[in-house]
Amino acid sequence: MTRGLVLGKFMPPHAGHLFLVNFAQRMVDELSVVVGTLRSEPIPGELRHAWMRELVPAAQVLHLRDENPQDPAEHPDFWGIWRRSLTRILPRPVDLVFASEPYGERLAKELGARFIPVDLGREALPTSGTAIREGPLGQWRHLPACVRAFYARRISVFGPESTGKSTLSAALARRYGTVVVREYARTWLEHRQGECTIADMEIIARGQAAAEDALARAANRLLFCDTDPLATAIWSEALFGEVPAPVERLGQGRDYALTFLLDVDVPYVDDPVRYLPEQRAQFFERCAAQLGLAGRRTVALRGSWELRWRTACDAVDALLRSEGCTPPRPSPPPRPTLHPLAPHTDAGPSPAGDADVQP
Repeated sequence: MTRGLVLGKFMPPHAGHLFLVNFAQRMVDELSVVVGTLRSEPIPGELRHAWMRELVPAAQVLHLRDENPQDPAEHPDFWGIWRRSLTRILPRPVDLVFASEPYGERLAKELGARFIPVDLGREALPTSGTAIREGPLGQWRHLPACVRAFYARRISVFGPESTGKSTLSAALARRYGTVVVREYARTWLEHRQGECTIADMEIIARGQAAAEDALARAANRLLFCDTDPLATAIWSEALFGEVPAPVERLGQGRDYALTFLLDVDVPYVDDPVRYLPEQRAQFFERCAAQLGLAGRRTVALRGSWELRWRTACDAVDALLRSEGCTPPRPSPPPRPTLHPLAPHTDAGPSPAGDADVQP
């Protein structure tokens, strides 16, 4: 039986890593993949280990947490330290060491194994962990789905009821060729025939977060969210005068690259799961205050549908440019399906979208 080793930081895992591991798996009977991590590194080691276990389930994926030196210049016994760490964590001695970097030859010698170089010039899939960390959106095609979920820039469309959030978030998702996270409160409350109690708040917040995290894997650089758990916390306070602790935690513990706050200068449209038609202005002020306390980067959208659309697209385009990506060409606003400023019957945006962002 032939046994092999792939050692890496996988910070993050990318297509080049998967090529290396898949190559190695085809040359050995048993492959060990060692994920070596340090506490100080920018992506948690536990997360990288979990990613690799998901990505290469047929290999034995091991997590090496030893705080080892990262360069021979850092310690005179550099190679001895690594030999002892790997000998301790590996279940059995290895015959072959696979690597896309020259260090693999010395590592193989330390382990009494043979070095198998794989694409040392990084020509098959030209990327690196450093390049991805510095500009993940520009390296998108090299990222597996689980890593895309980590780097997707989440954009929340936020505000009082009946201000066009669902219409806008879906239209933006189509423009940028990505997916939209629908408002889970509507799904849950329609199921409940509009009845809403404080006990529903945690389910709504958890459902919104779960939908967002699940769809992040399908995102194309951007993930548009029709509201987010912070809005559930604001609703809980407005309706019941208190916020359950789990809802509070979900509302404060999530990261958004951009939040659009929609103003109430549009006509109200009644709906069985809308609750405070006379208090939309006050609710807007609550939203603005809480977003400020949360330190969110917020853009207020008001005025006509065309003005809201142009303001939103300008902000998203600026975000993409700051990440080294070229936005889609400017386009006129789509005719909204439900927006009270311009009612129109339309098939609506497809989930996958028909435009793409270029690196």
